[in-house]
Amino acid sequence: PYPLGATYDGTGTNFALYSGVAERVELCLLDDDGSETRIDLPEVDAFVWHGYLPQIAPGQRYGYRVHGPYDPAQGHRCDPSKLLLDPYANAIDGQIDGDPSLYSYTFGDPETRNESDSAAHTMTSVVVNPFFDWGHDRPPGHQYHETILYEAHVKGLTMQHPAVPEELRGTYAGIAHPAVVEHLADLGVTAIELMPVHQFVNDPSLQEKGLSNYWGYNTIGFFAPHNGYSSMTGAGQQV
Repeated sequence: PYPLGATYDGTGTNFALYSGVAERVELCLLDDDGSETRIDLPEVDAFVWHGYLPQIAPGQRYGYRVHGPYDPAQGHRCDPSKLLLDPYANAIDGQIDGDPSLYSYTFGDPETRNESDSAAHTMTSVVVNPFFDWGHDRPPGHQYHETILYEAHVKGLTMQHPAVPEELRGTYAGIAHPAVVEHLADLGVTAIELMPVHQFVNDPSLQEKGLSNYWGYNTIGFFAPHNGYSSMTGAGQQV
């Protein structure tokens, strides 16, 4: 049952999700064409629903459908018509689009339950590869009294930097570009503190105006780097 989330071990992936009230949990594997394969998680230990699937590799998009009590007054909103994100996902693909199916109630009548399927309008979790060869990289080892922190926004720091290639502006790779590193080093900076880079969503009110959430203070995945800052386009490539 542990660790929670999706854990790839080189030959397959273990999926583990906590729920204190669920009566049944379906793991949903999604293909690029939008098709969905549902598999019941077979084991439950200490309220953790889990199962191991061989040959499920990094890049696989997935979500959950949870069956159980629907009683908003008690804080229970189990609803298998809603495709849920894994709260421990290390990567998330896509964005929400504000469709009414994302909500468990009907707009204008919050007492009425909305059982429309949300899969086509929501984000999906992605299995990632936890193995990385750091090569000869080592922490710089600056003493704290010699540390100069620079708070920065991924887009704000790189979007209009003339020496950063256009395709890398506004991305994690843009921050790592030699021109940006040299600029910060010339300032005497020893460490960067990035403003929110975990996965966040765009508010429907902003989407209606053709705008997006710039600052990132609307987190939906605390363990996943924001996919909008990735210079790569494949599912999970932001990790």
